[in-house]
Amino acid sequence: MWKNKVVLITGGSSGLGRVIGMRFARVGANVILAGRDVDRLLVVSSEISGFYSGVELLTVCCDVTSQVDVDNLFREVLARFGRLDVLVNCAGRSVRGCISDVTPEQFMELFDLNFLGVVRCTRGALPMILSNRGHIVNIGSLASKSAARYIGAYPVTKFAVAAYSQQLRLELSDAGVHVLLVCPGPIKREGDRLYKLDVTEGVPKSATAQGAGVKVRLIDPAILADKIIKFCELRKPELIVPAKAKLLFAISQISPTLGDWIIKKST
Repeated sequence: MWKNKVVLITGGSSGLGRVIGMRFARVGANVILAGRDVDRLLVVSSEISGFYSGVELLTVCCDVTSQVDVDNLFREVLARFGRLDVLVNCAGRSVRGCISDVTPEQFMELFDLNFLGVVRCTRGALPMILSNRGHIVNIGSLASKSAARYIGAYPVTKFAVAAYSQQLRLELSDAGVHVLLVCPGPIKREGDRLYKLDVTEGVPKSATAQGAGVKVRLIDPAILADKIIKFCELRKPELIVPAKAKLLFAISQISPTLGDWIIKKST
């Protein structure tokens, strides 16, 4: 199914983005890795080439908060491949902070990266995605569905990604475009963070751990990437990992008081 298809991953130089690129190459897709760190992009590209011969790779230095960079990214995609079948919006970062201390400027900075970056890239990709009846994959978070303590502006940005994904589904499904919202819990990392985690004063030490102290098992990024590929093949609208989190989300909609109690007990 994926042989000779073209897949673009933002945030492709590390973490989940890197692994998604490797797993799409494994099933025969040509892969474009976009990110801000040129050296890391080249390392990942070399890794993929070493494991999977016969796939075409392109690395593009791109900051998704810059419209100029995003425009250049899609010019390069069009010039090199002439098509795009899958856009994976994976660029983003988390923070830690007491919500009463987060400034409007801090909200805007994270919103620009985690949400408006998704909007910029989706708009740039849409002409090619529409012509191929392709896929848009937006990497959200469990925080796209339920907020938690001490993660500052992060849930607001990821809630926006969830709403945007639903709007895309509603308006583009008749044109054959598949939109997948991925809401994972904390993902197992190899090595240090690409960018230092911003932590403001007053945040409990436990909340600085991966997942802000959520008591769930860390997710294997390779398993998650394979599920993303499978959900694209099945053209499913949403992937929540772990699946049991769906129960919490349902409870929180029916009874916010009970939902808040559960979140406090499990973090």
